[in-house]
Amino acid sequence: MSQSRSLSRRLVLLGALALPLAGCGHHNNQTWQLSNITGVMPNLEFNLTNDLGQKVTAENYKGKVVLLYFGYTHCPDVCPTTMQLMSNVVQQLGPQGKDVRILFVSVDPKRDSNTILKAYTAAFSPNAVGLTGTIKQIDDLTRRYRVAFSYGKPDAQGNYVVDHSAGVYIFGRSGRIHLLGSDTNPPAAFVHDLKQLIADEG
Repeated sequence: MSQSRSLSRRLVLLGALALPLAGCGHHNNQTWQLSNITGVMPNLEFNLTNDLGQKVTAENYKGKVVLLYFGYTHCPDVCPTTMQLMSNVVQQLGPQGKDVRILFVSVDPKRDSNTILKAYTAAFSPNAVGLTGTIKQIDDLTRRYRVAFSYGKPDAQGNYVVDHSAGVYIFGRSGRIHLLGSDTNPPAAFVHDLKQLIADEG
């Protein structure tokens, strides 16, 4: 998944370059350890199906701080690493963790059924929700957040890899975009910024 890690770093760089433009609506004494992309990327908006087979939109998660991540359940490295990172962060938040949702959007809807997504997300955190949809719905959402992904050539058994960017998009309770992180950021950076974001919008 070297390509996906490279794409992730490009996304983090995008956030870093956006720093001089960001920060609107926050107190001047706030400092972020992740990349501040406030106002640079669009707010949370989607129409998908959750891992229980229910149609959901961003409105279903209003009032929660959302960590949005794009991946797939057959991913051998960066996806489980990032999911474990986010799970650990939610645990470290303690009681504040109840205000956070991890939304795992599959870029492999052909293989990632609702049942598979439910088992996958539940293995990491009760705060994690798997989301899927039609190819068009996934394409529309990935374009919205400039997420790149591509399918590898299937092997003799029909298995294939999906190269994908691996940024973690962080939205406030109102659905407004604020931060961008990745598996290269330490858990402490996520915890610091999420506590600040939860307190700011509490």
